[in-house]
Amino acid sequence: MERLEDLRLFTLVAEGRSFTRAADRLGLSKSAASRRIGELETRLGARLFNRTTRHISLTQVGEGFYQRVSQILEALEEAERSVASQHAAPRGRLKLAAPMSFGIQHLSSAVAEFMERYPEVEVEMELSDRFVDLVDEGFDLAVRIGRLKDSSLVARRLCPVRAVLCASPGYLARRGTPQVPADLLQHDCLIYTNSSTPEQWSFRTEPGAEETRSIRVNGRLYANNGDALREAAVTGQGLVLLPTFIVGEALSRGRLVPVLDDYLLSQSAVHAVYPANRHLSPKVRAFVDFLASRFGPVPYWDAGLTLLKGG
Repeated sequence: MERLEDLRLFTLVAEGRSFTRAADRLGLSKSAASRRIGELETRLGARLFNRTTRHISLTQVGEGFYQRVSQILEALEEAERSVASQHAAPRGRLKLAAPMSFGIQHLSSAVAEFMERYPEVEVEMELSDRFVDLVDEGFDLAVRIGRLKDSSLVARRLCPVRAVLCASPGYLARRGTPQVPADLLQHDCLIYTNSSTPEQWSFRTEPGAEETRSIRVNGRLYANNGDALREAAVTGQGLVLLPTFIVGEALSRGRLVPVLDDYLLSQSAVHAVYPANRHLSPKVRAFVDFLASRFGPVPYWDAGLTLLKGG
């Protein structure tokens, strides 16, 4: 520990170009600080400082030694902060971004429970289906759904997301139930416009197959919000392809009926994503752990939905 303190003293002298200021920072006398630097130079067998009556500066050897020592001390301080942060109480403002429908239906109540559990945390939540740049816009984390793009962000899977093709019993009685994906060409489809290819719906070529094919659907209603499309489906306006976190309740109550289950593609997931900082703050760590526990591994909105037959 004494050697470590000598290194801290050395860096303070090097940065402040003063024995007096460095000694004051560490509660030492100027003479004691000068003596300990002299002992360090003797131990190393090299002169670290050029000293005059008015100025002090690093030697070439001292410059190199300073670069190495400052890196070591910074790493030690980072290690201490990392351990301390894991045991610190979450506090401060948490800035969060999330998709509109998921945020309103599921995340808002989760945030309320989290704030009750951690009264020193404030939450600023932006609900929007736009893509948010976490670093440039100063967000601590975002909840994202679907396949993630490659990025420098850290991603934590919270729970699976399953899509369901469904319609109201009245619509199916009036227009018939599709038996294969190609039958959708004869139906009104409700189209989510925030998708990269809104009118292209992908299915397995046959139940259980790995191969897929796209069906170009059409319909009379286009919308950028899944809740609006669900309500249109419930009133018999057509077939809709949406995740169960939007249509799960309507399915469980029989207001919507699933079709073509065996042709649906593998599930995606809800993720929490956050910048790859050198250490995770207690508020972000606690919130991500809380969401993973609340939503996963089987989300509550899927409980009791017998239509789901795996991935």
